[in-house]
Parts: sequence; C-alpha cells; structure tokens
Amino acid sequence: MKIIHLSAECYPVAKVGGLADVVGALPKYLVQQEVEASVAMPKYDNEWVSKHEFETVFEGRAPLGDWEFDFRIQREVDDTLGFPLFMVDIPGLFDRPGVYVEQESGAPYGDEFERFISFQIAVLDWINQMSRKPEVVHCHDHHTALVPFMMTQSYRYQALKHIPTALTVHNGEYQGVYDHGRQNMLPYFDPQTEGLLDWDGRLNSLAAGLKTCWKITTVSPSYMEELGYDSHGLEGLFQHEKQKSQGIINGIDTEVWDPATDPMIAHHYDRQKTADGKRKNKQALCEQFGLDPQYPTISFIGRLVHEKGADMLPDLFRTFLESPQSVNFIVLGTGDRNLHRQFEAMSSRFVGYFDAALDYNEPLAHQIYAGSDFMIMPSRVEPCGLNQMYSMRYGTVPIVRKTGGLKDTVVDLGDPDGYGITFYDFSLDAARHAVQRAIDLFRQGRKMAALRKKIMHLDFSWNASAKKYIALYKELSN
Repeated sequence: MKIIHLSAECYPVAKVGGLADVVGALPKYLVQQEVEASVAMPKYDNEWVSKHEFETVFEGRAPLGDWEFDFRIQREVDDTLGFPLFMVDIPGLFDRPGVYVEQESGAPYGDEFERFISFQIAVLDWINQMSRKPEVVHCHDHHTALVPFMMTQSYRYQALKHIPTALTVHNGEYQGVYDHGRQNMLPYFDPQTEGLLDWDGRLNSLAAGLKTCWKITTVSPSYMEELGYDSHGLEGLFQHEKQKSQGIINGIDTEVWDPATDPMIAHHYDRQKTADGKRKNKQALCEQFGLDPQYPTISFIGRLVHEKGADMLPDLFRTFLESPQSVNFIVLGTGDRNLHRQFEAMSSRFVGYFDAALDYNEPLAHQIYAGSDFMIMPSRVEPCGLNQMYSMRYGTVPIVRKTGGLKDTVVDLGDPDGYGITFYDFSLDAARHAVQRAIDLFRQGRKMAALRKKIMHLDFSWNASAKKYIALYKELSN
C-alpha cells in the first residue's frame, strides 16, 4: 500500500510544533508495518537541509494564476528518517530558513498563500505523471488542505479524482483564510463549484479540505468532539462532516524519546534505574538554571501563546514563589513579548527558584523532561499534546488541564489506575490547586518513586495508532 503524506513540517527537517513530530514519526512506524509511506514537504533553506544530500526525481513547470513557476522534486539520498523524504524545491518561495515567519523579525511571510498553493500544485503535478500512483494521499492541516479540492475539481488533475484523500486536523485554530480573489491562482475548475472554497464569505483552505476529502481525522477523540462546538467558526461544518470523521490519538517516537539512549540528556537511565537517573539529571538541570535540586521542580515547555494557557503562568508561579513553600519553576519557549518581559523580571526577582530560557532549544527540552519532577500544561486548547507523553516517558509527572488529547492521555491520580494530576476549569484557582497537589505528592517520597516507575511503563508509542491509520487506509482504498 502506497501512502504519501503532505505537510509543511517534518521533524527533524523543519519543526514549529507538534505537526512536525507526527509527520516525522507516523510514516516511519507505517514503514515498519510494511506500508510504503513517504513524506513530501517544501524545501526550506535551513541547516538540516544543507547537511543532507538530495537527488532530483522530477522537474516541472506549473501555472500559478497568470504566471508559471518552475519546481523540482528531490529525494533525500540516504533515507535517514526511516522513510523516503521528498522535498519540493521552488526558487523564490521556499528558499528561506523560516517555515511560516521571518526568523529575525517573527513577522509572517506576506506571500503565504502563494507559497503553499504552489507547493500543493507541484506535488499534484508530480503525482499526476506517476505510473504507479498512491492508494491514499494524506494531507496535514490547512497548508495542504486545498489538495483534496484540486484533486476532485481541477481539470488539470482529473486522473487523480478517484484517489482517496485523508485530511488530518492538527490544529483547527489555523485555517488558511484569504480573500476570494486568491482562488484565481488555482488550476482551472468549474466556477459552479467555487462554493466549496467558501466559508463565511472568504476562501477558507481548511473548510475546502473538510468538504472535499474522503476522510477527516483529528489527533485525539476528544478533540474531534470539541471541534463540533468550538472550532473558530467551523463548528457547523465539523458537525455536518461527522460521518466521515475519526479521532486517532497521536503517538510518540520512542526511538527518539528514550532516556536510555537519548544523546541530549546528561545521564541515561531506564525503568530499572529511574530514581538514580532522575536524581542525576535533576542535579544537572538545576545547576544549569541555578536552582536547588532538593525542591520540587515544575517546568513548562511550549509556545508562550494564548491557546497553551501561557498567560496564566506568571500569576500562577508567583502565587507559590511569594509563599513560604520552596519550589522551583522553569520555562522554555518563545512567543508573546509581554510574557517574555514578565518572565525576565521574574528571573531577576526570584533568583534560585525561577528561571526561563526564552528560545527554541531542542536539546534543552530533552534535559528538562529528564530532570524535572513535573510538567505543567494549562492549555486552553490542546488537540492532542505530545509533551505530556514525552514527560511520562522520562518519569516526569504531568499536570494538565482536561481538554482535547490531554483528557485522553492523562488519568488523574484520584481515579482508578490514575497516574497524573488534572484540573478541569481554566482558572487560577484550579491550576493553583493542581500545583499544590504536585508539591504535596513530591513530599511523599515512596509514592512519588512508585508513580515515576508506573508512568515510564505506559506505552504511548506510534504502534497502536499506526495500526488504526492502516485500517483507515485500507477502508478508503477498498
């Protein structure tokens, strides 16, 4: 079975969020289960790309409105990711280091639509000429969501009309919304079908994909339900397309995220040596941030944005930092500049108890997972969440709000077979109560040690989820 994944991100090639982790892992696990899976993505001008060798497998020229563009499809020579990686080289549009924004200014690229529609057209032109076409084209998020529309409606791709498409919604907040005039850049289609592109009076890429794909998936069952009543204007569409929708929880790549072999952490450990490994890594982490390892250490890793609930963190942390209790807090991430300023001020005020690394740092993230006692995720929205799974893989107890995939993957300690700390309301009081439960748990040494071993034995690998995707592909292609 031949499956092609289309995505703007893929770890470790180019990563902004969890989309990259999924696209970098799922195809590898599909290949291990004898599925012929590959990934096609834009060719960015970044460090990973510059260090790998590519060979051109197809060259073409395609229309983009009133003009045409040249492109090349290039395959990474050594298949170092565990599956074939194809990169779409489009001079002038993707030969930049940033995925969505200027790296220095943080400003979004003004030609976003041109970039991603040209990528999708180039991929379809390539598939169009294949002698053996894929059984399923698997699209990820709005950057590739116009592919199902073009495959079913554009005259240029009539030969692809019968190929099933799956569209996975990793984050429904980002929909690819533009003025209707942009539809003139798509290959010719019957004007009577232009309503498929419309939602609320604008061209909505995600909406068009939801309407025209064969199957919709989201990254957790709970998030699938939530989109039906909270999806930034698409609630009615998700409800209408419910019959072809399915929530499949993400997995994690247990080869990359393995404390026994992880090259990015100070000391290796496994489920048999959890206590010693956690102690040594906590010592290394606390030394790096100037903290005392005898105190409970609670960390946050992620984008400092509204949907992650990061705006709650300063007040939440100050509640404890200004109290008689001794507790450490660490923040790793970038985002809202006001939050940057608040965290910088807190680092100066609460020396020895709080510190923040306000950047993207993958090696440091691994060390924080290994060295922390708890990982807090107070998300307003969390389609699946991977950090809680990474944390448990490293024996770090999650503190999460019960939403989306967090609800599906973390069972509260107070429930039968529970192993995490959860709270329901997005409020300072609810989060404060959850953090206090964590501090109290830390003081119960034996209970804490047993819990660490328990969560390290949980299986969040892609194996089970990959089997569900294989079943979905077989259903579509039969």
